[in-house]
Amino acid sequence: MGQTKERTSVAVIGAGPGGLAAAMLLSAKGYEVNVFEKQPVVGGRSGQLQLGDYRFDRGATFLMMPQILEELFAAAGRSLYEEVEMKELTPLYALNFGDVTFTPSRDVEATSAQIAKLFPGNEEGYRRFMADEEDKFERVMPLLRRPFQTPGDYMKKDVLRALPRLHAADTVYNRLSRYFTDERLRLSFTFQAKYLGMSPWECPGTFTILSFIEHKYGLYHPTGGVNQVFTAMARVIEQLGGNIHTSCGVKQILTKNRKATGVLLENGEQIEADHIFINADFGTAMTQLFEPGLLRKYTPQKLEKKRYSLSTAMLYLGVDGPIDLPHHSVYFADEYRRNVDEITKHKICSADPSLYVHNPSVIDPTLAPAGKSSLYTLMPVPNLTGSTDWVKQRESMQELMMNRLQKIPALSNLSSRIEEAMFFTPLDWQNELDVYKGATFNLAHNLGQMMAMRLIIASRKWIMSGL
Repeated sequence: MGQTKERTSVAVIGAGPGGLAAAMLLSAKGYEVNVFEKQPVVGGRSGQLQLGDYRFDRGATFLMMPQILEELFAAAGRSLYEEVEMKELTPLYALNFGDVTFTPSRDVEATSAQIAKLFPGNEEGYRRFMADEEDKFERVMPLLRRPFQTPGDYMKKDVLRALPRLHAADTVYNRLSRYFTDERLRLSFTFQAKYLGMSPWECPGTFTILSFIEHKYGLYHPTGGVNQVFTAMARVIEQLGGNIHTSCGVKQILTKNRKATGVLLENGEQIEADHIFINADFGTAMTQLFEPGLLRKYTPQKLEKKRYSLSTAMLYLGVDGPIDLPHHSVYFADEYRRNVDEITKHKICSADPSLYVHNPSVIDPTLAPAGKSSLYTLMPVPNLTGSTDWVKQRESMQELMMNRLQKIPALSNLSSRIEEAMFFTPLDWQNELDVYKGATFNLAHNLGQMMAMRLIIASRKWIMSGL
């Protein structure tokens, strides 16, 4: 890892989406960039997982608003669409409530007609929702694309313009209840709060834009999985002169006189750098990458008191034969509110869980051997602040997921078709991928942890320079 002082050097810790994005932009601007990733593949918790001849996205399974990614690639002189093949998902997903299945799409007329058939009297509410959210999105989007670090950031014109539509003091569920009377339809437009690891009954009403974004701009599957976007980003970084070092974890950030000066790798090598960009999990980075006692604002005791997202139990299965399910489906618990409260408030696993089932092989033959399927299942569960003993209860929780899966008609004989399998728990998220408390979606997005109150390490006065 030879270094030169002719260019400003940057060490990026973590090859997750954020680290790769920073490395792309910095490499394009001529910085000397080295990215250090502990795992053998790029992508962080959304990297590729391989079991035998089967390949899976470990985390994220679809893309929203690829035009944002295209802006990133364009800034580096590349095109996302030349690097990765994209397939739009139609319908968006299959939402299952017992014997009722709702399959919305970007087609407003078709979705409205389906709502009129399944949930009579709610079609006008859907049209009002889309119209209101379009106005809200246009006002809120600029705020999501800039930082909030000082009181003055709140007094800018874009904030004042968006303020009447932010609905930050309301909740996602309450906002959607203004448009829909059928509980199943409310849940169809509020379950997206789980993308933030939160309950729709607690998630700030600002985030109703998540379901709007899906319905307005669509969802996309990159051929080979979402992980291929990150592989493409790494490829571009190297083409621009940057370096990606996988299986090369950082043990500590080196400092001198409260300035970050470089990194100490797990193999004992020291790398000097003018700047350090941290893309590691925040809680893990603050508690493990700095010399004890060095940080003043983000001590282990203070981090313990923060709110964290829920976690996920994952079941990755290599299955013999095709599976007659769409690209992805959600199976709601019969008592969904109770299910969510048990996970987020009481921190216990539900006996009647909800499931997310991802079946990409139905549209992408590259993920499994010919005629076979890569099946991914996610069950929302409490993070490690809950009472579940994931060592003692590992087998029983895996059995619970399998039993729930096999109640789906298309998967009734699933257990006899499995050729490869991996069960991944919150404890595995923490121990194998360094996810603090196993909180898969990181810090919660409650009001007390948004915008300027979000944990930020960029300001010199809070930690040190060079970060």
